[in-house]
Amino acid sequence: MTEVGASSFDAAQAAALRALADSDPAKRQIAVMQLEDVAGPEAVEPLIGALDDADAVVRRLAVGLLEELGDARAVGPIIRRLLDPDRDVRDAASSALRNFRGEDAATPMIDALGHPDAEVRRWVIVGLRELKDLRAVSPLLHALDDDSAAVRREAVITLAYLRLPESVEPLRRRLGDPDENVRRVVVGALAYFVGPALLDDFVRALADSDWRVRAESAIVLGRTGLGGAIPALRAALSDPYWQVQKEAIASLGRLAALGAVPELLGFLESPTADLRRAAAYALGEIKTSRATARLRELANDPDVEVRKAATRSLEAILKNKERTEKDN
Repeated sequence: MTEVGASSFDAAQAAALRALADSDPAKRQIAVMQLEDVAGPEAVEPLIGALDDADAVVRRLAVGLLEELGDARAVGPIIRRLLDPDRDVRDAASSALRNFRGEDAATPMIDALGHPDAEVRRWVIVGLRELKDLRAVSPLLHALDDDSAAVRREAVITLAYLRLPESVEPLRRRLGDPDENVRRVVVGALAYFVGPALLDDFVRALADSDWRVRAESAIVLGRTGLGGAIPALRAALSDPYWQVQKEAIASLGRLAALGAVPELLGFLESPTADLRRAAAYALGEIKTSRATARLRELANDPDVEVRKAATRSLEAILKNKERTEKDN
């Protein structure tokens, strides 16, 4: 930037900063908007001051500009705006916290994990998610026992981002959480540590009272690669919710559960298109020639996605048959 250009830039910033103290809220709003093009580091403190402006629009605009500037000095003051009386300001503050980076930004968020208000705890946990600061691990594990289900849920998700082995046992204990949304995200979090040691946990979760937890468990069981998951998944084919049945079908396909072929063939007759499609794909993954005749019939299915699934699976089965015959 030339000396003249720099001088003009500084003058524009100075004028906008002076306008932040104007008695007219409309002029203060304009001042923040003008700063979007000219704000430098020296504008951070005045903008932090604007977070306490009597006008909600000024506060919201100041949050947004501080987010763009990304200066960690603003994190603590923005955390306080999570309790702003104006919903738009609160939403802006919670969004902004997700975009700050660096250790200096993480420190005030970690400190706020002990805040007495559950909404503050919840949103700082969300803000910490991408930072992956290991200093947060201990308070996050403590947050798994928070009185607020929303806080527990976000703590589970953030711990899943960190993928630390020491979080496995505390997460397993939350499989019995009284809140179904927490139990569901716990199953998803434990999927990062999937293995024989957790197989029984996922099988028990497949009998959870909430269908969404059961569906998530069915998905995870398919990722285990363990044949021991097959009996529970076959039992889940009788679940009263078709969404759970669909995930169980898909997982049986991933596990190449040959013994489940008769049940999967039966689902090709289901009145629910999603189940017919899932069964068609699963049979293709198992690559059983017992399905070829029925898959050919599905070429006339009224649902286009079912027809696509049947075609792809039929091709996979026939290619597998050709390779087998060549090898022999």
